[in-house]
Amino acid sequence: MKEILDAIQSGAATPADYAALPLPDSYRAVTVHKDETDMFEGIATRDKDPRKSLHLDEVPVPELGPGEALVAVMASSVNYNSVWTSIFEPLSTFGFLERYGRVSELTRRHDLPYHVIGSDLAGVVLRTGPGVNAWKPGDEVVAHCLSAELESSDGHNDTMLDPEQRIWGFETNFGGLAEVALVKSNQLMPKPDHLSWEEAAAPGLVNSTAYRQLVSRNGAGMKQGDNVLIWGASGGLGSYATQFALAGGANPVCVVSSPQKAEICRSMGAEAIIDRNAEDYRFWKDEHTQDPKEWKRFGKRIRELTGGEDIDIVFEHPGRETFGASVYVTRKGGTITTCASTSGYLHQYDNRYLWMSLKRIIGSHFANYREAWEANRLIAKGKIHPTLSKVYSLKDTGQAAHDVHRNLHQGKVGVLCLAPEEGLGVRDEEKRARHAEAINRFRNV
Repeated sequence: MKEILDAIQSGAATPADYAALPLPDSYRAVTVHKDETDMFEGIATRDKDPRKSLHLDEVPVPELGPGEALVAVMASSVNYNSVWTSIFEPLSTFGFLERYGRVSELTRRHDLPYHVIGSDLAGVVLRTGPGVNAWKPGDEVVAHCLSAELESSDGHNDTMLDPEQRIWGFETNFGGLAEVALVKSNQLMPKPDHLSWEEAAAPGLVNSTAYRQLVSRNGAGMKQGDNVLIWGASGGLGSYATQFALAGGANPVCVVSSPQKAEICRSMGAEAIIDRNAEDYRFWKDEHTQDPKEWKRFGKRIRELTGGEDIDIVFEHPGRETFGASVYVTRKGGTITTCASTSGYLHQYDNRYLWMSLKRIIGSHFANYREAWEANRLIAKGKIHPTLSKVYSLKDTGQAAHDVHRNLHQGKVGVLCLAPEEGLGVRDEEKRARHAEAINRFRNV
């Protein structure tokens, strides 16, 4: 790995130089183990500790197949799917790997007793397989996390509809929290040249997810002037939704859980902010019963912030805890887009407020290649910025996942893989200087 890192650090290595570098037999990777899937049995979700289940192992470099690339990973980041993997909820990811392994002889590589996790990366292409023409060794790249086989017609209008669509590093093996990653070549995108490795690795999954959910015609199709309710508006996903709303001429109503998080939203340019803890919203009377009076109080507060208008679009991802309120406060004919359920998957809402008011619920899952490319292009142009708040070493990924699980973080947390320190990989210092304040916004709180 030292020769590979030296070539990357030199800044002078050619594609031929990279192609001539010998690949290592093995590399360090963050894994979960199949024989430990029952380790948290009987423990409450909140108390399950990723630091106990995530391991830093030396694993063999996987075989490179057609249409694939091996990437030297300089940096990655932790997403909520990393937390789900680490606590084996709602399902063990080894079931995903077993099913993928049955698709073909080539995909059998993924069905292993360990799972290399991680759905983001920034790094350098080392090798490409047969049929790859758009990328070559030495290319500096980021990767989105859509893995699709595209042998069915269903996926050719929107690749997210492919029956064999999976999330790389969650439903496939050889993910990005490692020194080397295996990806399909159509996951690759150019690394934004004004960002460091860890900054470039941070947006991938959440930025693309927010773009599809909020901006794309496959999601809410946000337009200028829309009032957009954003849950967790300073978090890993919500912080990008807030930026998209502001950049697109919409009016974000940012829901946060502390004064510190409210201040982050103000620093991004948001004005309408609700601290749900300070205002003590309790949407559930008990485990089984929601409180419509609290929905109404919440709706009244929103109208106070919007000049009497209701919400056009709800950017939903908490799920069970908030979904009833989200449906209620949306205006007649409005849209609730949902991409996750971090507080629970069994959503309950009063359907009268949906059907009689002609509202829509749209399920939104990650993004197709075009949407991911457009979202990355906005990062590269300095229109949308990374929301990186803290960076961990590869060996401390368990702690990083623990902090995300316990909501102790702001924005995104990054992980250095091959990069020996933060701040490396910037190629356009002038562009970076123009956006330095925004790039560092989440680090400075």
